Amino acid sequence: MCPLIKELLKRDGLCVKVVFTGQHRAIADEVMALFGIVPDYDMNIMRDSQTLFDITDNILLGIKKILDAEKPSGVVVHGDTTTAFAVSLAAFYMSISVFHVEAGLRSHNMRAPFPEEFNRRAVGLIADMHFAPTHTAAQNLMHEGVSHTAVAVTGNTVIDALKYTLREEYDSPHISSGDERIIFLTAHRRESIGKPLENMLFAVRDIVESYADVRVIYPIHPNPKVGSIAKEVLGECERVTLCPPLGVFDCHNIMARSYMLLTDSGGIQEEAAALGKPVLIMRELTERPEGILAGVARLAGTDRYQIIATVKELLDDPELYAKMCTAKNPYGDGTACVKIADAICERLSRF
Repeated sequence: MCPLIKELLKRDGLCVKVVFTGQHRAIADEVMALFGIVPDYDMNIMRDSQTLFDITDNILLGIKKILDAEKPSGVVVHGDTTTAFAVSLAAFYMSISVFHVEAGLRSHNMRAPFPEEFNRRAVGLIADMHFAPTHTAAQNLMHEGVSHTAVAVTGNTVIDALKYTLREEYDSPHISSGDERIIFLTAHRRESIGKPLENMLFAVRDIVESYADVRVIYPIHPNPKVGSIAKEVLGECERVTLCPPLGVFDCHNIMARSYMLLTDSGGIQEEAAALGKPVLIMRELTERPEGILAGVARLAGTDRYQIIATVKELLDDPELYAKMCTAKNPYGDGTACVKIADAICERLSRF
């Protein structure tokens, strides 16, 4: 959202207020500092061991106070987070327009990703305008009964963000100057924790032990359950770097210098396409099928041996690797924020 906030702040006649719920503060603070954004409101909702009930309740009640004070004409929410759902619901209760960025993505399985698929669909029922990153996402919305006049295909703002973060000159202690092939790994989804995550990480261990030139960089999610499994399975692996969560600057620049990406995440699938990096998705399905259709992404599943086979195929087949590297990015051209800001301004001008 940061590049979109910066674009909205340029627009004459708009008073823009930024609300931060407080989730993943260390990462978010670094991102906002990079973009020069200071929140107008910090809800500071996060507590140890809180549940989805706690998060939803705290956001819903907290945002009501802010909306009461500011009386905005519209609220902009992003993606499939509990923040997006709870804030949209509050805005709906208060008859405030909702603008949904990254709208229309669907896995068509309410339990995967969980609770994100529900959150995104629920926001889709509430939103007044839907900014879909792709034509496939737009079609999903229209199949659900959303009027085509309320849908705009814009590309994804994550592509715009790369303009701010990528550097030709970049140095990190996690990257050596040798001939290693780096696999950048993220694995943390709520539905992955437990046996699926164990399968993923045992597969990674097997791959590293089979290829002397492969090294894995794994920023570990703050969820202590993820860290516990990661250290148990990968803690003794010499060529696996376990590190704290990386900020967006380091994350983007390390991904750009990696051989491939291995993930159960969502947004990384889009960033990989923009960076020209093959991405293998450790899930049974994805709400971002465009990358698979374009040829930059492949589903690897959550079975240990299926993951190993999929990764080895890419490591062993230079022709396949080159083909995935040169696949066309289906997620936009880096102008999403301008298109979204134009549409929001046009909509608000009607009031």
